[in-house]
Amino acid sequence: MPTESKVDVLVLGAGPAGLMCAQGLKRAGVNVRIIDKRPKKVAAGQADGVQPRTIEVLQSYGLAERLLREGNQMHMVAFYNPSPNGGIERTGRTADITAPSARYPFEVTLHQGAIEAIFLDSMRELGLEVDRPIIPTALELSHDENELRDPQSYPVKVTLKHLDFGSEGQDDTEIVYAKFVVGADGAHSWVRKTLGIIMDGEQTDYIWGVVDLIPSTNFPDIRNRCAIHSSNGSCMIIPREGDKVRLYIQLSDKDVVVDKATGRVDKEKTKVGPEELLEVARKSFSPFTIEKAGEIDWWTIYLIGQRVAQKFSVHERVFIAGDACHTHSPKAGQGMNASMNDTHNLIWKMTYVLRGWADISLLRTYEFERRKYAQDLIAFDKKFSALFSGKPRTEECQDGVSHEAFLEAFQTFGAFSCGIGIHYSPSSIPSMPNITELKHQSLTSHQTVGMRILPHVFVRAADARPFEIQDLLPANTKWKLVVFVGDIGPGKIKQIERVAKLADDLGKSTGLLKRNA
Repeated sequence: MPTESKVDVLVLGAGPAGLMCAQGLKRAGVNVRIIDKRPKKVAAGQADGVQPRTIEVLQSYGLAERLLREGNQMHMVAFYNPSPNGGIERTGRTADITAPSARYPFEVTLHQGAIEAIFLDSMRELGLEVDRPIIPTALELSHDENELRDPQSYPVKVTLKHLDFGSEGQDDTEIVYAKFVVGADGAHSWVRKTLGIIMDGEQTDYIWGVVDLIPSTNFPDIRNRCAIHSSNGSCMIIPREGDKVRLYIQLSDKDVVVDKATGRVDKEKTKVGPEELLEVARKSFSPFTIEKAGEIDWWTIYLIGQRVAQKFSVHERVFIAGDACHTHSPKAGQGMNASMNDTHNLIWKMTYVLRGWADISLLRTYEFERRKYAQDLIAFDKKFSALFSGKPRTEECQDGVSHEAFLEAFQTFGAFSCGIGIHYSPSSIPSMPNITELKHQSLTSHQTVGMRILPHVFVRAADARPFEIQDLLPANTKWKLVVFVGDIGPGKIKQIERVAKLADDLGKSTGLLKRNA
């Protein structure tokens, strides 16, 4: 007979979204289990860009220090366009991050396997490991409304298959009963397909190749992020850890065979490999040269798809996150960031429901907030991808993309793309006790309700010690009450009296600190 077990939350998929979810829930004391079909973590390639807001989120879990130590920092972006003399020339440079309130005014680039390792090591210290290689084979959700409304019930039944079960005669299947399931299993999500959730959107005609390598080149901006528009096609340079760089290389449909049934590149029939991709890049780089210094680390070819799932959960019991619910181009560096922030949004809400501190309806705000963000992301990605994949403006192509148009778009979308400008719409958060609708914007002139708290160094009144306010707000599933006491120095009697009265009011039996004790 298959073994059976129960768990509060079962996470399917150990990519960035799943690992963020598992480590956050484990920190909160939730009984969580995470599985993955891969026998080990990603070794190279895949996603590699971490935006400023995501660095702030990782810092709130105590994980940013290692990322900053191991990763490369991108501070500058350069733009190259067709030169009147042939080839390309630099037409401008600007800061990579233009949002003035960014605590970390740069992007960090590091291959996905190393980013996953940060999570895995953190989880190991907490006593949590990824179970692998395991795949789900069946998912059943109860139809009993009373059971679905009770957050302490186990209405989700998932059948798992262990792929490396060695002993002959033993059953390689397992049944897990879960209170909640999170499907973070990628763009071709088994969970999404099993639930019958449809992806809205389309496949574009834009075909790109990706190569990770250590280059030998005379290109002057090889250690800066670069957008190259040439008459021979477009290319993006992403400097990485060590001496490595990533090249995004535009391809034509003549180079690639697409499987019409799946909309994916048919790599068996496509005769383009890493050497051919590098040859295409050389044409875009002219008159500069680029060669590989050693072996190519990783490569792939893909079509840009821009889709959003019609819903992100079923009965607030089974959720999808990351690429399972939104797909888009990687050139604006959003995929991994959007994925990790999906489950960051879900962690505290799920924890509160499991603790009995909030009604299960709180979990509806996950889809309300993150699906709207995903739709905004796709709208941004469509504009950015069209500009990047379009032909550059030249004397022969006056309808092409001008440097000015591309730069304007880069700067206009800067706050959104780096995560700083994300703004959640007002939500009643109906299940939170004593939390009313967010109608208090008039009480704060510099902090927008629904956005992340602005980074700023404040002096703590008790001991005059300076603190970055974000470091006082760790992601530990607790609400924080921050009191800005003003100047309570010598002679400021009225201000001291105001602070003392607030302290008394908070400590009363009817006060905020006692009311729900």
